[in-house]
Amino acid sequence: MTVVTAIGGSLVDQAVRRVRDHIRSNNMKPGDTLPGEGHFAADLGVSRAVMREAFGALAALRQIDVANGRRARVAAIDGTVMSASLDHAVATDQISVPDVWDVRRTLELRTAELAAHHRSDSDVRRITGLAAAMIVDRNDLDARTRHDIAFHQAIAQASGNALFLQIVRSFEALMLVAVPTAWRTRTDIEQQDVMLAHHRSIANAIADRDTVAAVAMMNAHFDGSISDFFSRTTL
Repeated sequence: MTVVTAIGGSLVDQAVRRVRDHIRSNNMKPGDTLPGEGHFAADLGVSRAVMREAFGALAALRQIDVANGRRARVAAIDGTVMSASLDHAVATDQISVPDVWDVRRTLELRTAELAAHHRSDSDVRRITGLAAAMIVDRNDLDARTRHDIAFHQAIAQASGNALFLQIVRSFEALMLVAVPTAWRTRTDIEQQDVMLAHHRSIANAIADRDTVAAVAMMNAHFDGSISDFFSRTTL
């Protein structure tokens, strides 16, 4: 048994680090079962209350999954933690909406390029299907917003880089505001058709494995989206 003290952080902080070290040293993967709170408490020489708080902190960070009546498991990567941090940063003026758009453009030009190179047939079906769904639901703002967000996430997934997907997912809370705001500026059919055509062209370029066209069309899409958004709001 290793008895820990508060040197180098609180007992809870040290307990959190010990659980993380256990996961790394045992080469654990998502879904693998962790020893219980009692095991770690005895090993560290701390109370079960300390370990319960440590497990709760790790669960809040989506690093472990804790469910009633079931042993804690190693969690899969989850962009919602990053999303909450990003939303907080924007709400408290630590970063601006233009900052977010700039980062999104940089990332999504790359995801479009990689998706065109790596996409599978199932990726193509999902991406083209979402572009088509936006046209079908063009008069339903909520549905069109959902399709639009899912479209960008599907491209990130098709990139073959799991981190790109999680980062793009982290923008979802902000996109739930920005996407409908931008769409509301497109008051005539021609404006809407241009933006719907952008999505369709991106999807087609990815389907054709045309990396140059995928990047060019994603860039054009962001030019239009950013202009539309900032013509409507100064958030």
